[in-house]
Amino acid sequence: MKQTGQQTLKSQQGISLFGLIFSLGVIVLVAMLAMKVVPTVIEYTSVKKAIMSAKNAGTTANEIQTAFDKQAEVSYITSISGKELQISKGDEGVEVSFSYQKKIPLVGPASLLLEYQGTTASRGVIAKKPE
Repeated sequence: MKQTGQQTLKSQQGISLFGLIFSLGVIVLVAMLAMKVVPTVIEYTSVKKAIMSAKNAGTTANEIQTAFDKQAEVSYITSISGKELQISKGDEGVEVSFSYQKKIPLVGPASLLLEYQGTTASRGVIAKKPE
């Protein structure tokens, strides 16, 4: 059978202009959100490492807070300070816990609130802040 060079609409494949614009818009929104969230996640992992090294560096609350503040300065941790750590005696010795919130403004009145918490306790129970 001889083809004339014309294709029917059924054989055409691809994405429409509207589909392309919509897809790119979604990709841009996800990328912008990721660019704002990823630095806070990196800071959270730095805080977790800093409380582990601070716990190993001191035995009293003041020593642990000072060691954390020094580590925070080196690691560019700005969300929490040594005074905000919850330090308690546990079954395995001194345990250090933290919890903080990070508010990320998005567009206009919309914002994203991230709640981070962690502990050095092997059971993972985070000490409550005294009221």
